[in-house]
Amino acid sequence: MVNRWNNTFTRADITPEPLWLNRRAVLAGMAGAGALGGAVAAQEALVPNTWEEITTYNNFYEFGTGKTDPSDNAGDMVTDPWEITIDGLVDNPGTFTLSDLIADMTMEERLYRFRCVEAWSMVIPWNGFELADLLEKAGAQSGATHVAFETAVLPDVMPGVRRNVIDFPYVEGLRLDEAMHPLTIMATGIYDRPLANQSGAPIRLVVPWKYGFKSIKSIVRITLTDEQPATTWNKISDREYGFYSNVNPEVDHPRWSQASERMIGGGLFSSRQDTLMFNGYPEVASLYDGMDLTTNY
Repeated sequence: MVNRWNNTFTRADITPEPLWLNRRAVLAGMAGAGALGGAVAAQEALVPNTWEEITTYNNFYEFGTGKTDPSDNAGDMVTDPWEITIDGLVDNPGTFTLSDLIADMTMEERLYRFRCVEAWSMVIPWNGFELADLLEKAGAQSGATHVAFETAVLPDVMPGVRRNVIDFPYVEGLRLDEAMHPLTIMATGIYDRPLANQSGAPIRLVVPWKYGFKSIKSIVRITLTDEQPATTWNKISDREYGFYSNVNPEVDHPRWSQASERMIGGGLFSSRQDTLMFNGYPEVASLYDGMDLTTNY
């Protein structure tokens, strides 16, 4: 597998999960080693989080607002069979089973930083394929400028939906050039396992240079449009959550700083680290040439 982007990694680049766990235990014992501790902490910035960490600390408001609510409540969601509707400005619209939709996609493994708008972060080894391949298969028309996404609404198994904690369905969107960028993927797994329900099974978006809420979960509709689509958190509070939501340490959330972040699962190495522009993915900077990224946040 070709590693095309200098911040993108495949399984060949990372150590299997059990060995990483053992390495963490060793490194914890070295915490007092002076300057070595700083060097080790820097290396740990790209250590993937464990399956348990990834699947038990997340946001999925359909299942509740607490960090453990999704893992506690998502088990009854049926994800096979699953259908996705593709519509709007495409040559090949329709409703497709997930298995048919991804049958000819090139699956890859990508180790990406994941930065939540709440100023915590993880490193996650995703399995999936480039969204661009799916949009090309759908036949994106020349008039399309944006892509809109919609999450499933299943009140029988989603307690957050029954309580109306936010306005459902959850919706998100990207500019078409953002969606077509090779770093943008549709994920179907983590650590070579199918996505857990609470992680967005059976298929979710992953846009690593944007805050995590942009990476919409459990997708049931993809629409190509010639207008900027509405997005859930921007509708809730446009002062706090812009359409772009690029990770930018120089643009604070109105209620907290975005200059640093807390790594989940770091143990003794879980002190805050500086947040990187575009979450450490400078490859995407050209998408925003000429834009004021403090105004277009």
